[in-house]
Amino acid sequence: MIFVETQKYFVQSSVLVEKALESLTHIHEKTLFVIDQNGKLLGSITDSDIRRGLIESRVTPNKTKVIEVCNTDCKSIKENNISKAIFDPRYKVYPVIKSNGSVVGVLRNPPNDMVIGNHTVGPDARTFIIAEIGNNHNGCFDRAKEMVDLAKKAAVDCVKFQMRDLQSLYREKTLKKTGEDLATEYVLDLLEKIELTVDEHFKLKEYCDNLGILYLCTAWDEVSIENLEEFGVKGYKVSSADLTNIPLLEKFHDTYKPLILSTGMSTQEEIKFSVEYLNRLGTSFALLHCNSTYPAPLDDINLNYLNTLKNIHPIIGYSGHERGIAVSQAAIALGACIIERHFTLDRTMEGPDHAASLEFEEFSLLVEGVREIEIALGSSNAKSVSQGELINRENLGKSIVAKTAIKKGTILKRHHLNIKSPGQGLSPQKIQNIIGKVAKRDFEKEDYFFESDINDDAINAREYKFSRPWGIPVRYHDFQKFKDISNPDLVEFHLSYSDMNLEFSNFIHGPQTMDFVVHAPELFKDSHLLDLASLSEVYRENSINEMRKIIHITQNLKELFPKTKKPLIVTNIGGFTMDSPLTEKERVKRYSLFADSLKQLRSNDVEIIAQTMAPFPWHFGGQRYQNLFLHLDEIIKYCKVLELNICLDISHSYLYCNEFNKNLIEYVEAVSPFVKHIHFGDGDGTNGEGLQIGEGTINFDSLIKTLDKYCPDASFIPEIWQGHKNQGIGFWKALEMLEDFQLS
Repeated sequence: MIFVETQKYFVQSSVLVEKALESLTHIHEKTLFVIDQNGKLLGSITDSDIRRGLIESRVTPNKTKVIEVCNTDCKSIKENNISKAIFDPRYKVYPVIKSNGSVVGVLRNPPNDMVIGNHTVGPDARTFIIAEIGNNHNGCFDRAKEMVDLAKKAAVDCVKFQMRDLQSLYREKTLKKTGEDLATEYVLDLLEKIELTVDEHFKLKEYCDNLGILYLCTAWDEVSIENLEEFGVKGYKVSSADLTNIPLLEKFHDTYKPLILSTGMSTQEEIKFSVEYLNRLGTSFALLHCNSTYPAPLDDINLNYLNTLKNIHPIIGYSGHERGIAVSQAAIALGACIIERHFTLDRTMEGPDHAASLEFEEFSLLVEGVREIEIALGSSNAKSVSQGELINRENLGKSIVAKTAIKKGTILKRHHLNIKSPGQGLSPQKIQNIIGKVAKRDFEKEDYFFESDINDDAINAREYKFSRPWGIPVRYHDFQKFKDISNPDLVEFHLSYSDMNLEFSNFIHGPQTMDFVVHAPELFKDSHLLDLASLSEVYRENSINEMRKIIHITQNLKELFPKTKKPLIVTNIGGFTMDSPLTEKERVKRYSLFADSLKQLRSNDVEIIAQTMAPFPWHFGGQRYQNLFLHLDEIIKYCKVLELNICLDISHSYLYCNEFNKNLIEYVEAVSPFVKHIHFGDGDGTNGEGLQIGEGTINFDSLIKTLDKYCPDASFIPEIWQGHKNQGIGFWKALEMLEDFQLS
């Protein structure tokens, strides 16, 4: 039994029956407890009681008061006797009272099912299948209607969309795109282009009602909830990004509608926290196991975690982003009573969800075979957040930010704090940990809070000493800040496609005495991932043109960095595939295309170097298969043939070695003649890239000795995922660790 504090189970004795009937529609147990004006328990009333009263003509809903028809012989539990109470299995809910008879809450069993519209959802009901259209209509209302028609034809139970009010969802600074992370800028650009209007959502809801298919929507913010309440929706989907957003969960609860919550991006502790919170409120909800990457790699899905999730909450399901349908079907055998998959007309369309979506024929097969799969692979270990999920958690999640400017020394209170996207700061679950603390620093409006603001483990920048040239990754807007607090020999400019339109002299004032490197963007306008080896001549030519712009920017940067005679341009050359790796013969063709691209891009005053790649790179939270500059023998061969040097990404290379059973030290020895620059990061498994030094499984003692011996002059930067956050704390920690390993 769970103690629930909500008042929704109680009704004043003077309330009319018709009002009680309205309240009963929001309560799973269909039971209300009648109290007097002082909160003292008088009895109970159920919908069955009311129906019998109507049949017997004892009840007139708009005239009869609940006190006239309630059951005064009501079972209750004393507040000080909860742990010793014996429960009658006939009753699903008990009022909890003080010694004076006043109520303090109820005890209830978490229900094994819930009702959404005309659908009962639970372990004993038919699997509830959701076609997640989301924003895959790409902003076209007629396309959205066509997708609803096809979803109905595929025999799904529900179609689901997404609604955002960007002004209330994101920080003003983020919306202005003033130096945000590359992925956040991309997400905003896309959302501004593909979101439907509120009126179009209303029309879709009506269209679904007329067609006889349930309309649901993911509301990303309070404004969207208010808009959807005007539609009379039957329930809500809560995104993985908002599982930890307690203020928004409370807003959802206040609608008294059933909720379906995805658990991607969250740890097991975070899941339990939100489940306990919703249980205390008495919310009707289901949990979906989910890996929030698009597409999700099979070895990150851990389908057996459904067994653990059942012990956390009885109504569970699976929201799948993997390729194909087998895993989603297998989830049924592990207790999933909800299956949600993204639906698209064409997986090759622009947008982040299409690649992880099912087209009509495949969705139809999913529905037909959903109960046929009996065995699934995975693990029931405690849930962790994968690297790809961390990327999307940062982009789509929410953070605690300063509501106004805050001076150092201020005692922090709730009115100083706000919850905003993106999720690059402290989780909304930590809001109580901040309240009452003394601000350790000045905050500008909408600055993030970090762990260092509530703990004493902050690492500050200082001067570092290495015998090889070293630097830090920067963007234009934080160049001066990082330069002023440390002593790097070089900086590596990580450009976004929006940075390419900035005037860098606005950020870099006057000639500099350090060296510089440029890291070319992976993503360009209109979701164009750089691919200098694409089979499509149009696509490859577009990539070549974008690289020409990068070369031009690098040449202009030289004027401010006169020490650098021939700056390096680090690039991921492309050669990725969506669904399966290329054969060796296919890779030869791609290398030939890259050779042609490189020939067109050769320049005497800059040097393009290819970055060594991981087998399953994350392109803004979605997994691909990498094919070029991955295999050791091919790196050596084509560096020689193309007279090309490389940027040795330690984390990427380690993941490759793990996937193909290679030894990292032998790998480094083999590629060392071509290494011009190094990215340092730890790694784990085949997907865990960019980890903090010491948090993965790389043996840095042996690695550094090998690098010192075979490529002692190569420059390096710490390439730690999100290392720039909180004044670059991730970079400084990595540099301290590398100093401890006596890198020289």
